[in-house]
Amino acid sequence: MADPTWSADQVGRVAAPLREQVVTLVRDAILGFRLQPGQRLVERELVEQLGISRPTVREVLRQLAVEGLVTVVPQRGAVVTALTPDDAADLYEMRASLEALAVRRFVQRAAPEHVEALVAAVDEIERTARSAPQEQLQAKDRFYEVLFTGSGSAPLQQTVAGLQARVRLLRATSLSVPGRPEEAAAELRAVVDAVQAGDADAAAAACARHIENAARTALSRLNTGEPA
Repeated sequence: MADPTWSADQVGRVAAPLREQVVTLVRDAILGFRLQPGQRLVERELVEQLGISRPTVREVLRQLAVEGLVTVVPQRGAVVTALTPDDAADLYEMRASLEALAVRRFVQRAAPEHVEALVAAVDEIERTARSAPQEQLQAKDRFYEVLFTGSGSAPLQQTVAGLQARVRLLRATSLSVPGRPEEAAAELRAVVDAVQAGDADAAAAACARHIENAARTALSRLNTGEPA
């Protein structure tokens, strides 16, 4: 299980509670596929690798289980969640509905500074399209953070928060396919262009196309069982 790309030497570098640092470290390892879907997360090995206490490890695993990134399996313990194609299809369908509504509300309610921030976010997505996966995910996170904030809908933001980690896992899966990051950037640019034009219908349609393409890419990979 030891992996030099994520280890104890990354803990303690920032001014954040230890548990929060470790949650971020393990979450990033899952989203970056350094910890593979279905891989066991053995408490003893995590204690040794990360140099933390067993109670902290258990707290971290509980938090990631709440987020949907870790699953507790009887007789096996904690494992990295492996989304089935059916799970993924449902999540994409939920995304399509939620994000289309968010785009419409954004056009209706966003302040000029929100629109400027959305343009800056898609600029960043384009710049990082050929960068490391974690940079791509951070840029996409920023885009959606601006989108849902500018939508001015607390219920939307609360609903999306409960899905965020699993959506990011799917996003990491689709973006791991060669050429997909550049395609996604172009699709989101079309969303932003429609937003700037004040055309809610066109923006929602562009958003739907983006999610449909992302779903096709990720589901193809999941259905073939190909590692991300």
